[in-house]
Amino acid sequence: MSRSYQNKSTNKSANNKSAANNAAPKAGEEGFIKVSLVNQSVFIRRKKSCPLRSIPLTEITYKNLKLINKFLSERGKILPSRITNVTPKKQRALANAIKRARFLALISPIKKD
Repeated sequence: MSRSYQNKSTNKSANNKSAANNAAPKAGEEGFIKVSLVNQSVFIRRKKSCPLRSIPLTEITYKNLKLINKFLSERGKILPSRITNVTPKKQRALANAIKRARFLALISPIKKD
């Protein structure tokens, strides 16, 4: 069970050569871009509020077609709450109202332009 060991002095010189080849290019060399991070601004996201905050949950029904049509896409799909910023309870009520209105043929299942 003998192991062959390399000469440490030759191993160090080989490491120095590879480290010199992998070093980042200097400012005068081609392909090096100097980037300044000083003028970058910090974005602070403001909490968006629900557009239906003034409308009670009982008013979100299949009969309220004007309200329902605001939350449908051009193709007739229900817009997700991450786009409309509607609270989860009201999003569920909207989805149920839209599905019920489709079933009763008050709105078209797909919109055609």
